Amino acid sequence: MPDSVNRTVSVNRVDGRLKVTGGARYAADQPVAAVAHGYLVLSTVARGTIRSMDVSAAERAPGVLAVFTPFRALELRGSGNPFSVGHSWLPLQNTEVHYHGQAIGVVIAETFEQARDAAALVRTGYDVRPPAASLPGGIPDATDPGPIMGEPAKLEFLAEGVESIDAALAASEVTVTGRYTQPMKHHTAMEPHSAVAQWQGDQLTLYCGTQSATLTVGTMAAALGVAPTQVRVVSPHVGGGFGNKVATWAHPLLAAAAARVLGRPVKIVLSREQTFTITGNRSAVDQTVTLGARRDGTLVAIKHGAYATQSASGGIFESPGHTTSRYLYRSENIHLDQRIVTLDIPPPTVMRAPGQESGSFGLETALDELAIKLGVDPVELRLRNNATIFPGRNVPWSSKHLDECYRVGAERFGWHRRNPAPRSTVDGDWLVGTGMASANYPGERFAASARIRVRADGTVSVDSATADLGTGMWTVLAVLGSESLGLPIDRIRPDLGESTLAANVGAFASAATASTGPAVAAAAEAAIAELIRVAVTHQDSPLYGVPTGDVGYDHGQLVAPGRRIGFAALLDALGLDVVEATGNAGPGPEHGRYAFTSFGAHFCEVRVNRWTGEPRLSRITTVIDAGAIINQKTARSQIVGGVIFGIGQALLEGAHLEPATGRIANPNLADYLLPVNADVPPVDVHFLNHPDTLFSPQGARGIGEVGTVGVAAAIGNAVHHATGRRIRDLPITLDKLL
Repeated sequence: MPDSVNRTVSVNRVDGRLKVTGGARYAADQPVAAVAHGYLVLSTVARGTIRSMDVSAAERAPGVLAVFTPFRALELRGSGNPFSVGHSWLPLQNTEVHYHGQAIGVVIAETFEQARDAAALVRTGYDVRPPAASLPGGIPDATDPGPIMGEPAKLEFLAEGVESIDAALAASEVTVTGRYTQPMKHHTAMEPHSAVAQWQGDQLTLYCGTQSATLTVGTMAAALGVAPTQVRVVSPHVGGGFGNKVATWAHPLLAAAAARVLGRPVKIVLSREQTFTITGNRSAVDQTVTLGARRDGTLVAIKHGAYATQSASGGIFESPGHTTSRYLYRSENIHLDQRIVTLDIPPPTVMRAPGQESGSFGLETALDELAIKLGVDPVELRLRNNATIFPGRNVPWSSKHLDECYRVGAERFGWHRRNPAPRSTVDGDWLVGTGMASANYPGERFAASARIRVRADGTVSVDSATADLGTGMWTVLAVLGSESLGLPIDRIRPDLGESTLAANVGAFASAATASTGPAVAAAAEAAIAELIRVAVTHQDSPLYGVPTGDVGYDHGQLVAPGRRIGFAALLDALGLDVVEATGNAGPGPEHGRYAFTSFGAHFCEVRVNRWTGEPRLSRITTVIDAGAIINQKTARSQIVGGVIFGIGQALLEGAHLEPATGRIANPNLADYLLPVNADVPPVDVHFLNHPDTLFSPQGARGIGEVGTVGVAAAIGNAVHHATGRRIRDLPITLDKLL
């Protein structure tokens, strides 16, 4: 493979033409004959018991094939797993209502419209109990959630002789403290969740937009009471996921169970409103960060406490302190305290940069407040506290260039021109401010396999059961195959998104490329070895009888003394269509000796209207240290997408949860605001491109999530610089600036 230091690969998406011409098939696009359509019935209360469900009118409606409810339940087994199913119970198995918008029934009809209209005819009676649906109201009863990433929820590192974090803060020359809040948020992927279930005998094929075909197989098999070998999951294209297409939610479970009962395929496509309650959310967070420092800016104490919403149905909540203050800066004393507030709400799940997104807003805003109090430049303050070893574990990072991110970003952005005084720059009706913040996200690698098939037509297929959520994995597989085999990229045929391909846990935790890349390299090595073995052992081969050690491989050709033959010609001569091999790779022993993390820095300019309070992001520079970059073009797209995610966090997004009813009041794209083109300024992205070969042979760490971390803090810091007003409650809307 070429030297990653000099990597300049920047190619178009190999699946781009399919997508722009409408040829890419997503889950609901699969051409399945005689498919029936399902539509979910949702609860209209947040807590209670279903007393009755009158489905008679729905059953008489045109085209209706069946109505399933807890009183006519579909057979599902087990209690569910909070990660694989999304919550701790399986749908329609009892009459308990856990949250507003829970699936309590499904109508199956000949068409989508018939199923939807019939679902509206179902009449449900409840025995209602008052829900708990307020984060502030539940804080007095908050609980310890147990271990977080293998460490206690209350975690403390104190210098020798220091009795407590409060004692360290009291002894600090300068302290700042702030309370930072943000509401529940939703993934709102462009593709609504959908599933098509088709049984052929006892074999299930499930077309389902998923980030992990492998995990989906396991979940479906367990819930349906069949062997994993009886389930095939197909998901070649996923229209966004951001974490909420990792778990298997109610719709594929109900589609498969209904299809088995009815003896025909069933498709369920969630409405946009249904995705807000059926498929998870990001916890609401209330966190307090207190920093103690010497007058020169050296941190001596970090205290980071957080409350996050959790569902009585389980799920995965935000842990802000453990993912940011745990290791981002050097400090003699660090104290983290995570608590959860259990509510009668839809279960939270992982959402792009879970923990880091919310935690960075608290920590990086507090750092800005400390910089102002000390009269130290925010960049300089971070440089003075740059951690060179992982705090608490005391192991080095495999590769860390966060200080370079600061310097390069400041230069590209023009930070030196900044007047530090708030409200110092005015442009007509606009107050202009600049701000910055750090980004971090762990480097993860999972065990993965890839299969390479060398074909007689001169092409090579590279497959692995990973996923592409628009993140560029189709192209990454092609680039990796091209580099590993020394072939032009147009001769590589990537394949992914199906559980029967080479084993791969999927695309999440920013680990898809980092996990799959080494497996592709291993598969290429194995395929070359197999080609050589065939060439020297097959009697019709021109290399028959040549010692294996005398045969080499060079850009698609086998080379021996005085002889050279391309693999296509070799296979043609031997009458073979294909030679294949599988490669496996996983984390090595270095993963116990080093800390693996991607880092970055954001610099942004914000304009706030002097009269209306309207905040506008006008430009942003982001510098990323994520090891080697496999494909510059799709990588930049990933970071721009992360920045846009952060713009939503900072200025627009938030679910409105009604405390009295537990109802989400804005479950649609008219009232749940997301960034659109007019909200997104020019984004200058720069990669340091330092390969981390201790992490993986390719030296590439993940980039899918690090780009969103710290964006909201940078914007909030810029808003303060523009206006002199510190907004600690997201989103930063104009009413908070008037």
